[in-house]
Amino acid sequence: MRRETADTANVVQFDSVGVRYEHGPEILQDIDFSLPAGSFHFVTGASGAGKSSILRLIYLAQRPNRGRIALFGRDVGAVRRYEMPALRRRIGVVFQDFRLLDHLSTLDNVALPLRVAGASEDDVRKFVPDLLNWVGLADHLHAKPPTLSGGQKQRVAIARAVIGRPELLLADEPTGNVDDQIAVRLMYLFEELNKLGTTVLIATHNENLVSRLRHPRLRLEHGRLRQD
Repeated sequence: MRRETADTANVVQFDSVGVRYEHGPEILQDIDFSLPAGSFHFVTGASGAGKSSILRLIYLAQRPNRGRIALFGRDVGAVRRYEMPALRRRIGVVFQDFRLLDHLSTLDNVALPLRVAGASEDDVRKFVPDLLNWVGLADHLHAKPPTLSGGQKQRVAIARAVIGRPELLLADEPTGNVDDQIAVRLMYLFEELNKLGTTVLIATHNENLVSRLRHPRLRLEHGRLRQD
């Protein structure tokens, strides 16, 4: 897997970024922050504060109206359309709405990033069941998403995002559909991935988890960012 060669490289860099929808006011104003390689951050804020917009900007689902964003040292504004898939493959994303493929089993949903990356079926059979067992889904390997609860779908989505050990992991409210015990276990999974070198950014309103884990926080208030 490709990695930045400089230990001090920023995986994400925002410089004076602003976002508005159509002709409305800016929902994000003069956003400046960086995520050093191997760091772990939370982004917090009230509902509608712009947490999901920050993540969408990073995984190239949205463009800023002004300012500059760099990913893995590259100016996003200079990335050509044909280069985007390769750039996105370096990022794992846990979406709020899961975005699972209903016609695939739990195992096949989680295996998808490995297969896209060209992993062997031996690797799929070795790693995917172990990870699903770890998140408590060993008995649902062949179940399809419509038969799963919201919390189970959440865990499938998380397993899919981390299975390929992405260079950057983005998670949008990843514990919103699970109980506290599972939430802590999932956060431990993110921390273990971080120890292996993955840069982690988690958007959440769960103050209990934020205070318990005590990683640096990016706090959105009224469209502006405050760093704790």
